[in-house]
Amino acid sequence: MAARGMAARMRAARGMAARRVWPVMAAAVAGLGAMTATAGCGGARVTQDGYASGTPSLSWKPCEETASSSGFECATLQVPLDYAKPEGKKIGIALVRLRATDQGRRIGSLVFNFGGPGGSGVTTLINAAHAFSTLNSRYDLVGFDPRGVERSSGIRCLSAPQMDQYMSREPSENAATETTLVKGFAQACERNAGWILPYVGTVNASRDMESLRAALGDPHLNYLGFSYGTHLGAVYATQYPKKVGRMVLDSAVDPSVTMLDMAKTQALGFQKAYEDYLADCTKTRTSCPLGADAAAANATVLKLLDTVARTPGKVGSRTVTEDIARAGITQALYSKYTWPLLTEALDEGRKGKLDGLLALADQYAGRQPNGTYSTLQFSLPAVLCVDSTDRPSVAQAEELARRLEKKSPIFASTAISAGSCSVWPVRGDDAARHVDATGSNPILVVGVTNDPATPYQWAPRLADQLRTAVLLTLNGEGHGAYGQNQCIDDKVNAYLLEGTVPAKGTRCG
Repeated sequence: MAARGMAARMRAARGMAARRVWPVMAAAVAGLGAMTATAGCGGARVTQDGYASGTPSLSWKPCEETASSSGFECATLQVPLDYAKPEGKKIGIALVRLRATDQGRRIGSLVFNFGGPGGSGVTTLINAAHAFSTLNSRYDLVGFDPRGVERSSGIRCLSAPQMDQYMSREPSENAATETTLVKGFAQACERNAGWILPYVGTVNASRDMESLRAALGDPHLNYLGFSYGTHLGAVYATQYPKKVGRMVLDSAVDPSVTMLDMAKTQALGFQKAYEDYLADCTKTRTSCPLGADAAAANATVLKLLDTVARTPGKVGSRTVTEDIARAGITQALYSKYTWPLLTEALDEGRKGKLDGLLALADQYAGRQPNGTYSTLQFSLPAVLCVDSTDRPSVAQAEELARRLEKKSPIFASTAISAGSCSVWPVRGDDAARHVDATGSNPILVVGVTNDPATPYQWAPRLADQLRTAVLLTLNGEGHGAYGQNQCIDDKVNAYLLEGTVPAKGTRCG
């Protein structure tokens, strides 16, 4: 989810985990297979879990992947695989911590989730901790890989070569081909990770966060979540309202939306971001190599996509298809700060040099320089499908894509991935779609007016559903408000550091 946080310039510059939500992550979401359901959690609403087998302990040590002088410490939290069987099989949740620099004024821990679902909180925090230096003065910064992600029993379905091939073909605009693709992907997920698939939903991840809070020794959970991380935070606040400390939910997800509605909203959102990008390139830059005006620049991009659709390009031994080129464009639209990278990549692409678009697409897909993939593409559909009983068919999603072609010619085809859960091997549960934090401390929900991935209208909707939330708005572009705008940063920092809640209806930018 996708689809699905902090400003994308940080991802591009530092390899941060993707913070995406559903169908925009069309290639990622697509691999799901038609088998009988293997498990489910039951229940229509999130309720407080009764698991209490003693406070877990943590053994912090310098992280192996960082320099010993960096200050990062790592640990593993043991939690039940199945909370219905608390004394049964355990799995380890990987953690990273950077201690507060002003220990005399330390508030406690600030737990992060940077989105996805499926983004690595360990890797992301290590790469981006300096962006939170103001908060780090009084908080221990804590990141974690949620269950099913990377170091926490990460889900892996296909090999790297198989993923290269899959990403170059998904999504297909043909329902039969698409169904074949997603069935094959899901069958591989069940074959290689079937033991954990039923247990990776957001309700269980929330329970893990409660275990983490207890293990950290904090009386309340202080939390900063981006994109999908807003959903996780909302579920935690619903499940444990009295344990909520200071909670910020940036780039809010509305958990009540259907798969098809999400697909439509995001396709149109990325089209709007693309049009804003073209306007910026042609009107505010000294010169735009793509064309003299937005219409001419758009024609250049459509011609490039048509060219690689008819004759895929080559970068070394790798093939660049229309789907890969589209993924590269999508990646750069997450933040206004990466628009110059997109201009360069498109300008080179129209001349036959596709390296830039491929590099952007690799960031989007979680492909590493050594050719391997992070678990994002696998854990993302696993979480999304177990979090909902909504199962539109591939044919229904294809019909939606056709209806969107005129309004969103580049991104309409991504909507077909909204049908992927119809063939997922684990049945879903709607508990995580119902949130209500009545009784919690005030929660700060942040939305960006021109956010393509988590459209602004989701922010007030989430705030309303939580009951205890206050909405803070950034008038601007991109996915993620914190780190983009000084006014937003000041409001969020004042809330997290001093407990000062912004006035209702506050807007920045």
